[in-house]
Amino acid sequence: MNTPFDFKDADQSNLVYVRPVEVADLPDEVRDEVGDTKTIYAVHRADGERLALVKDRNLAFMLARQNDFAPVTVH
Repeated sequence: MNTPFDFKDADQSNLVYVRPVEVADLPDEVRDEVGDTKTIYAVHRADGERLALVKDRNLAFMLARQNDFAPVTVH
């Protein structure tokens, strides 16, 4: 099926992005709480606002879905 859709008018307010974050790039107070983990995952709104930092990708997706967000991965 190939039906054109104009995405510019779509409501994307529930879309969030999940991306890996290197712990070394985070502020000291966050690094102290993470422990020995090298990478954690961030959940961001489409406008870039960080909503959460969690220990793994699966948890990031579960958290987003439990809060009625539609998560997608960012490379």
